[in-house]
Amino acid sequence: MKLRRTNLFVVAIAAILAHSLTQVARTSSTAEPISVPAAKRVHHYVFFGMDRKELKNAKTFLETKQFEGAQVAYSWRQIEQGKDNYDFGIIREDLAFLNAHGKKLWIQFSDVTFSPERINVPQYLLKDPKYNAGADKQYKTRENADENPEHEGWMARRWDPAVQERLHKLFVALGKEFDGRIVGINLSETAVGFGRTGKLWPEGFTHEIYREAIITNMKALKRAFPKSIAMIYANFMPGGRPNLEAVYKAARESNVAVGGPDLMPFRPFQRSNSYPLIRESAGKVPTGLAVQDGNYSDVNKETGKRADIAELLKYGSEELKLDYIFWCTEEPYYSQELIPFMRSAKRS
Repeated sequence: MKLRRTNLFVVAIAAILAHSLTQVARTSSTAEPISVPAAKRVHHYVFFGMDRKELKNAKTFLETKQFEGAQVAYSWRQIEQGKDNYDFGIIREDLAFLNAHGKKLWIQFSDVTFSPERINVPQYLLKDPKYNAGADKQYKTRENADENPEHEGWMARRWDPAVQERLHKLFVALGKEFDGRIVGINLSETAVGFGRTGKLWPEGFTHEIYREAIITNMKALKRAFPKSIAMIYANFMPGGRPNLEAVYKAARESNVAVGGPDLMPFRPFQRSNSYPLIRESAGKVPTGLAVQDGNYSDVNKETGKRADIAELLKYGSEELKLDYIFWCTEEPYYSQELIPFMRSAKRS
């Protein structure tokens, strides 16, 4: 689930420059050495996405003690098959299976897709006019322009009050059954593909309305899950870094965990947007990042080399101070590198 936000280039560069200037000012104003806290223990989970059937085939996962559990994605459509017709059977099944093998479950709630052929919201939202179609198209645009957009997937109308009401009701139902029984639950990433100019914006969408909706929704999730970890995947926000900062501030104030997709040390957009905010939140609320498809093979353009498992872990634990890392099963990296690394020794 990796949306590339090239339209954030200016914001990213500005953030990098501002951060650099701040560091210079701090260095020149004091002769005291900067103390870097030691890396904390990281909780390792395997991200199976929606391939939940692979749980029962994942012998290497079950036999690797360093993996505390699995992060499994469930779509809104899967677990609400009709209005108020909640079916949590697949979650119950996965939770029981994992617990029987000494593993824990982390839920990823999915209300977006990255394929034009699939929509993750319930059918009744699409049909009833009061929900304004329930979901809207996301697009891939090029060169910061909204001309000739490519349909890339679908997103639930998170900002639509009628849709939000249904979403929050689902959170309550999920929380009644699973709060305290699962380790955590996260919402899908905040990044959107609606272009920059407004030409592709859905009905009722603005940067400000979307920002407030994200904050409202994550607070509703936390109210439904006061015992388990409730996390927002806040990677990018329409409107740029200020809106992202507002989400992180609200998350810390509401004890909502923060994180996102993509542990990619070499990417300037991540390093100037969500990564500093995740690091700032460390020790205040739980934090986590997912190593998703394409992350293992990401190459440092300066060196021509990619980060191995040890380097990814070091960056996540020492630089970002993550509490949780969700490792994907992309091959050959999962079997040939991740599993041997995790089994080789106990690591913090």
